[in-house]
Amino acid sequence: MAQVAATRPIHSSLASPSSGSLQSQVQKINPSSLSSKFLDQKPRKSHRSFCVRSTIAAKISASEAIPVSPVDVPKTEEQIQQLGDPSLTMWSKPVVRRKTKIVCTIGPSTNTREMIRKLAEAGMNVARLNMSHGDHASHQKVIDLIKEYNAECKDNVIAIMIDTKGPEVRSGDLPQPITLVPGQEFSFTIRRGVGTADCVSVNYDDFVNDVEAGDMLLVDGGMMSFVVKSKTRDSVKCEVVDGGELQSRRHLNVRGKSATLPSITDKDWDDIKFGVDNEVDFYAVSFVKDAAVVYELKNYLQSNSADIHVIVKIESADAIPNLHSIITASDGAMVARGDLGAELPVEEVPQLQEEIIGICRSMGKAVIVATNMLESMIVHPTPTRAEVSDIAVAVREGADAIMLSGETAHGKFPLKAVNVMHTVAKRTESAMVAGEIPSNLGQAFENNTSEMFAFYATKMSNTLGTPIVVFTRTAFMAILLSHYRPSSTVFAFTDEKRIQQRLALYQGVCPIYIQFSDDAEETFANALAVLQKQGMVKEGEHVALVKSGRQPIWRSQSIHNIQIRKV
Repeated sequence: MAQVAATRPIHSSLASPSSGSLQSQVQKINPSSLSSKFLDQKPRKSHRSFCVRSTIAAKISASEAIPVSPVDVPKTEEQIQQLGDPSLTMWSKPVVRRKTKIVCTIGPSTNTREMIRKLAEAGMNVARLNMSHGDHASHQKVIDLIKEYNAECKDNVIAIMIDTKGPEVRSGDLPQPITLVPGQEFSFTIRRGVGTADCVSVNYDDFVNDVEAGDMLLVDGGMMSFVVKSKTRDSVKCEVVDGGELQSRRHLNVRGKSATLPSITDKDWDDIKFGVDNEVDFYAVSFVKDAAVVYELKNYLQSNSADIHVIVKIESADAIPNLHSIITASDGAMVARGDLGAELPVEEVPQLQEEIIGICRSMGKAVIVATNMLESMIVHPTPTRAEVSDIAVAVREGADAIMLSGETAHGKFPLKAVNVMHTVAKRTESAMVAGEIPSNLGQAFENNTSEMFAFYATKMSNTLGTPIVVFTRTAFMAILLSHYRPSSTVFAFTDEKRIQQRLALYQGVCPIYIQFSDDAEETFANALAVLQKQGMVKEGEHVALVKSGRQPIWRSQSIHNIQIRKV
């Protein structure tokens, strides 16, 4: 018996006369979406057709027509390759630029000249130096290698981020690991040098004062847990809830509480001075609880004439009530989900991640999602499917950057981890709707003229499908355009190396260094030549040139404009 299936051709909404105005039709189009790749058919009269396929065991009568979904239409070989064949694209240079940036932590697995260059080629945009590990000599070596790469590479740049250790509470040294089982009694003491089978030192003198009976104490973000039973003048007596192997110098958190330590310790100030001396691009400040510490750091940087942006790490319970003031004071935020999920219930982390990203987007601040993104790839060559989805969620929520920690610092497969993050982010971006702008973004920029021009430049670029070109010496206009999330790339040309490196963090921005001349047209022609040489635009294509911003270049203060130029 035959199986009958009905198919209906899909109409192009743009070509249909009844679809409304051209403007409304264009706004509905998402050329990067999956549906537009496979449903872009020439318009023809609506009709119903039938296809007959013979089956061995048909259980459906001929009168029961089954509609064929558009996704069931067989794909051509070319269309399948557009979706991405892992065997073909694992190490190939992407045709479409990834917009979401990648932050890589540099450590023993990646601190050589060869590995830093390979990370950059694989997709690293920002190199993170974790000051919790290593010394200034080892970090100096990495900074020198990155600066060497930046000086030699003509079409790429890596920004440098110093991540302060902060007021971490850690257990002391043990002669050998201790295996603890549920129900066992174990103590933590502020006495130095204790490391026995039933007690270990803690490096924080107020630890006893900060905890109370009934508190939950977590080791390494929850790998082991203890409930506080009682305390003495110098010790906290606990019962093991979730056992395991306790090793030396483990990170300790008390669920729902933050340590009463200053956010910037003496060691942090030494590391900050080290960053000033080396002219790094960003500080990621750990365990920020309020805006006061951000202003304190910014005043220090200003007094030292240091042009370094401050990224606040949201990772303590005390920071949550002060999110708006902390982010307002900063240049951006990092969702540090490890300690955040230790001090707060883990089920709160996804909502907080979305909220923090939303606040940063509305204020026009950079936002990084970090911790455990590809944790399994520290020891395995492929990620879990949940980790892949985690990357996709961060990209969809609008993060400027996503971060790798142990995966690239000491993992076995650092290059594969970067490649997975690159391909997942790029694939996710290809299916996103362009031009989704936070409703209150304008409040962050006081509705000034530059903001208006950035908004309409984005609308124009999205409508015409053109990339945006901007010339900047302060990064202001390029950052503003980034936060409006145009569907095409923002090519930000600058004659300041520091600005080029800073822009490496921002979503959708491709920073390019060129020398500016006194003649605007000559500089613009040189910029287009660079884009053509690198294959970023082709002859005959159009670009949107934005002339606006805080610092005029080749224009008077009162003149702002957007031009559509043909390459």
